[in-house]
Amino acid sequence: MTRDVQARMNTFMLDTMETAKSTAAADGDNSSKRKGTWVTAGAHIITAVIGSGVLSLSWAIAQLGWIAGPVTLLLFSAITWFTSTLLADCCRDPISGRRCSSYMDAVKSNLGGIHYKLCGFAQYGNLVGISIGYSITSAISMAAIKRSGCFHKNGHDAGCHVKNNVFMIIFGFIEIILSQIPNLHELSGLSVVAAIMSFAYSTIGLGLSIAKLAEGSHARTSLTGTTVGVDVTSAQKIWNCFEAMGDIAFAYAFSTVLVEIQDTVKSNPPENEAMKKATSVGISITTVFYMLCGVLGYAALGNKAPGNFLTGFGFYEPYWLIDVANVCIIVHLVGAYQVFCQPIFKCVEDWCSNRWPNNSFIKEGRPISLPIFGVYHFSAFRLVWRTAYVIMTTTVAMIFPFFNDVLGLLGGASFLPLTVYFPIQMHIAREKIQPWSCKWIWLNVLVLLCSVISLPAAAGSIEGIVKDLRNFKPFTSVS
Repeated sequence: MTRDVQARMNTFMLDTMETAKSTAAADGDNSSKRKGTWVTAGAHIITAVIGSGVLSLSWAIAQLGWIAGPVTLLLFSAITWFTSTLLADCCRDPISGRRCSSYMDAVKSNLGGIHYKLCGFAQYGNLVGISIGYSITSAISMAAIKRSGCFHKNGHDAGCHVKNNVFMIIFGFIEIILSQIPNLHELSGLSVVAAIMSFAYSTIGLGLSIAKLAEGSHARTSLTGTTVGVDVTSAQKIWNCFEAMGDIAFAYAFSTVLVEIQDTVKSNPPENEAMKKATSVGISITTVFYMLCGVLGYAALGNKAPGNFLTGFGFYEPYWLIDVANVCIIVHLVGAYQVFCQPIFKCVEDWCSNRWPNNSFIKEGRPISLPIFGVYHFSAFRLVWRTAYVIMTTTVAMIFPFFNDVLGLLGGASFLPLTVYFPIQMHIAREKIQPWSCKWIWLNVLVLLCSVISLPAAAGSIEGIVKDLRNFKPFTSVS
């Protein structure tokens, strides 16, 4: 009996070791670096999702009204959750079982062909756009801190205008330093801090909305949002509704980095299950905050809700609390910028390494001992390339500082291909779903319905940018 038990234990140990070896082989060279769990993945998701998008939600609901606004929020939340769970199951090569390290890699493994190139264009174009959008938002928050003190001292009717360019340069300088963090694996601590900051400023905005309602002030609201002939013209109403949908789509955008986040998660338990749990928790928490901030923000500020409810001065007092909220926004965006930039950094650096494998400038680095942080592997190529990227995004942000329109365009342009189309098409290919079967039909109907929402949203934002450009001079952004 004892020998039989011992033999079974030996067999079990051998099977376990073989499974571990095969998993490690499939995981590739980065398996030793993967130490993430659903908790760290959830922190990355919350950092990516609860970003500058939450600041425009009260304005978005003001355009759509009490019925369409909350319904649109819940609809985008449900769609994002569903397609994200599909995407989490597509992050291994269907033949070899090898892990995919990027969204493009996942599309190439599951779909191949032209899809791979289209995905790269959509994903990295969107990530660059987000970098620019975060540079704009952070500068507006920095300027708001200076303006709130001015309003407190000189009254709410004072101009208190501040130029944004110097604040964009400050943000860019901070990001040049943080961009030297080698990869997404090393960003867990920064993401946790950024996630805490996002909760902090969302909670402050929520508290300010409740306080304003408790004062008894009744802002003008309606079931259909802004009133034609009073707040906007009929044409403005249509375009603003489209742009509002784009803002809400952007508020849920994190599929561009989902595969890269999943690549930081260890394989035991299975990384796709951990990612699904992180996605469910992250989107659930985000939706609760979005509903509260958007709905209560609209109730407090009404149809005159500004595009950014913490920097557009829907609230003036207590000015110190608004300053704290804006500091939290800045710290959060510092971390979120890195989460969205790391896939770009990795893509370019991997391409250069493969293109010039013997180039010492690209390949070589040296370890540097840093107090507290330990050993840092310095790379001259990383320093030059990443610094150039941050300078480029900061410069573009100073040229085109259109907050709401940029958010709407990014949301409308990226939601359909990256959040909906590619995850659904990869799921269909991976599961070998037969054309014209019931499941195939309803999945493609979902793609069609989302395109009906996404394309007008992008068009509405383009119309807003065109309108802003009429009275615009480069490098003269003023809050």
